[in-house]
Amino acid sequence: MREYIITTDNNSDLPEEFYRDHGVGCTYLSYSMDGKNYTHDNFMPVHEFYERMRQGSLPTTAQVNPDSARELMLPYLQQGKDILHIAFSSGLSGSYNSARIAAEELSEEYPDRSIKVIDSLCASLGQGLLVYLAQMQKEAGEDMDTVARWVEENRCKIVHLFTVDDLNHLYRGGRVSKTTAVVGGMLNIKPVMHVDDAGKLIPIGKVRGRKKALLDLVRLMDEKIGSFGKDCNTIFISHGDCEEEAQFVVDKIKEKYNLKTVIMNHVGATIGAHSGPGTVALFFVGDVR
Repeated sequence: MREYIITTDNNSDLPEEFYRDHGVGCTYLSYSMDGKNYTHDNFMPVHEFYERMRQGSLPTTAQVNPDSARELMLPYLQQGKDILHIAFSSGLSGSYNSARIAAEELSEEYPDRSIKVIDSLCASLGQGLLVYLAQMQKEAGEDMDTVARWVEENRCKIVHLFTVDDLNHLYRGGRVSKTTAVVGGMLNIKPVMHVDDAGKLIPIGKVRGRKKALLDLVRLMDEKIGSFGKDCNTIFISHGDCEEEAQFVVDKIKEKYNLKTVIMNHVGATIGAHSGPGTVALFFVGDVR
């Protein structure tokens, strides 16, 4: 079997130790805040990032560009490895297209190597869960074509459910109207959203009060998990600097499902810039997104 590596971008929000321990390649998006640009070499601590947002700072982000995708892939090609790249949803960013452009150029330079770029149609630890499951198959001995085919066939079974604490961040990103943000704030309305089959962010409900919104994530999991419910043992959950509330959701799910693997991590800056502090996002494999 030809040697290959799975790569992704940091919108997958996986812990750094996962990339290191499992040999998964990652490229990193930058962001700017208060007039300063932050790259992987100088990312600020996550708590500080969200504290600045709470105090009114408005971060901006940039997508992966073809040059940074090329920088990720080139060393592996030089080592004689093929590449399976699982990119951030094209419904939310141009990062997938940048990776595709880089792969096309590098394929001309390295015609004996295979580079597959797949649009994950996922975000945050939903993308991370897809990368994780693909890597588990790789480590079990599956070849790149088999894993790539599995990713394409199963990416829309990665269910994304999340809620935010402050609608104004979604308004800034064009996800909700100004009226919705203002009225929602006044009435303590919390949206419940998901990522659809096109990889886009879609509202699917709203409740009054934070606790009800968190419980709604658990209720919706019961609805969407379908045939995967009996054997469900893995969930991923990400949060915008609100670990206790994310743990509350995990504990509620553990009351219903025999979980063996739970990965919890912060929502990274490039997604958190749009969702804001207080985001809680739940990911699992289910029948219906």
